[in-house]
Amino acid sequence: MAKDKSIYTCTECGGTSPKWLGKCPNCEAWNTLIESVAEGAPKHRYSAGARGLIASQPVATLGEIEASDVDRQPTGIDELDRVLGGGIVAGGVVLIGGDPGIGKSTLLLQALDALSRSMKTLYVTGEESGAQVALRSRRLGLNGANGGSQVRVLAEIQLEKIAATLDVEQPAVCVIDSIQTLYSDQLSSAPGSVAQVRECAAQLTRTAKSTGTTIVLVGHVTKDGALAGPRVLEHIVDTVLYFEGDTHSSFRLVRAIKNRFGAVNEIGVFAMTEKGLKGVANPSAIFLSTHGEPVAGSCVLVTLEGTRPLLVEVQALVDSGGPSPRRLSVGIERDRLAMMLAVLHRHAGIVSNDQDVFVNAVGGVRISEPAADLAVMLAIQSSLRARALPRGFIAFGEVGLAGEVRPAPRGQERLREAAKLGFSVAIVPKANAPKGNAKGIEGLTIHAVERIEQAIDIARSL
Repeated sequence: MAKDKSIYTCTECGGTSPKWLGKCPNCEAWNTLIESVAEGAPKHRYSAGARGLIASQPVATLGEIEASDVDRQPTGIDELDRVLGGGIVAGGVVLIGGDPGIGKSTLLLQALDALSRSMKTLYVTGEESGAQVALRSRRLGLNGANGGSQVRVLAEIQLEKIAATLDVEQPAVCVIDSIQTLYSDQLSSAPGSVAQVRECAAQLTRTAKSTGTTIVLVGHVTKDGALAGPRVLEHIVDTVLYFEGDTHSSFRLVRAIKNRFGAVNEIGVFAMTEKGLKGVANPSAIFLSTHGEPVAGSCVLVTLEGTRPLLVEVQALVDSGGPSPRRLSVGIERDRLAMMLAVLHRHAGIVSNDQDVFVNAVGGVRISEPAADLAVMLAIQSSLRARALPRGFIAFGEVGLAGEVRPAPRGQERLREAAKLGFSVAIVPKANAPKGNAKGIEGLTIHAVERIEQAIDIARSL
């Protein structure tokens, strides 16, 4: 009997190689090739070849194509609608990933229950039985309009049976929990393999586009926090959402990484309660410390997450170190912290070569925008001098290697958000200061600076 031919598939890009290599020849990622059995694709799944094919329809120009805004159906959960761009879109495919137990299934079951009151919904579970889903529904208090949840449940992992059910039921919204548990009879590899995940996702995407059913795929994540399976999985779907947060904390963040129908990097903030996930009306409150008096090494930053300005407290601790001082950061890039310390040394005269420097963003939030530079630097100098910044103080702005303070996008919205929450003093880039109003807006006194030296001098005088 002939031995099955093996190929090596990249878990990042889905590319294949006839032999194992340390680096993928397609995306050049290291140690991502996994051995699998070569699959022979049946001819009926795809076109037989390019020869002799006739175009199915004439090619039209962009000006001739009729286009209209997509209609959105709110899910009934405001924070989820914000991340999705206003609600679900007919025929859209959403991929949501996160750590085990963080609340993916809970949130989607709550959304389906709310949608089931106005449309037909289907929950396909490959990880739990129907009884387990029903038990969770009762625990969350999802009673529906007639004393019980109207969400239809299918416990199945075979793709062909799921497709047949979708054809019969024709739901408006379908949740697949999870894509890694599905398998197709067309392939001989095990569920969760690169080939199975890629094929099942592609088939479900084609079903969504042809029938108008909105399909939500739940995806597993690796130990590094990335979605498991080939990277092509994220490319073929319309929206990619990530669950963030510590499972030991009651707060969760849902972030949009990709969205063809809305803004990316938009976040929704939830609190885990006994009755499931509830939206947080004022998310800035969870990222600010509750200590009474101002403390040294603390500075409040106005960051921008998608279209929402958030106030986040940045804490710094500068302590005496040894011959090899440590630079550690949580929520902020460590390389950027090293760069900020070098700028402080060269342009502001703040020396920390022999000091341990620790920086933390309160609440478990991850800050990626460079507008956090100014707040981090002011927190570091506050800790080094053991002198707290005044109460009601905020700062934001990017700091360049030459010591210049560059403007942050949508600075006026950041200032209005800070003033609404009662903050009274701000150090911001000169380009973000309101024009013709040197004293500030709505009770917020604004100090506009062009260089880091000016910002340090003003902070010391406050």
